[in-house]
Amino acid sequence: EVQLVESGGGSVQPGGSLRLTCATSGFAFSRYTMNWVRQAPGKGLEWISTITMDGLTTYYADFAKGRFTVSRDNAKSTVYLQMTSLKSEDTAHYYCDKDTGALWLGAPPDRSIGSWGQGTQVTVSS
Repeated sequence: EVQLVESGGGSVQPGGSLRLTCATSGFAFSRYTMNWVRQAPGKGLEWISTITMDGLTTYYADFAKGRFTVSRDNAKSTVYLQMTSLKSEDTAHYYCDKDTGALWLGAPPDRSIGSWGQGTQVTVSS
């Protein structure tokens, strides 16, 4: 069974940092492009970042550029999202996903497409 388990969320002050982890199992991780998507309260799903199977190519939404860094460890079947300079508007539920389409090209995230984790909550407030 394909499993994606996000962790690392929590509450931080503006300007703080968090490192999210997505531990996976049940599929050939190294053969899949992975994505991070978030959903803020009252808003729709918003693509954050994508990393290709070998980790050599990454894509970021405009709001994430310069602040967030996606990486992966294929030996551990794990993908990460390092977030810095966090803002209140970064408050959201963060998901790891695969097979969701070409999100980096503008395909809309859809929870009914692909595989998704349960997500981890990130709250940025003072």
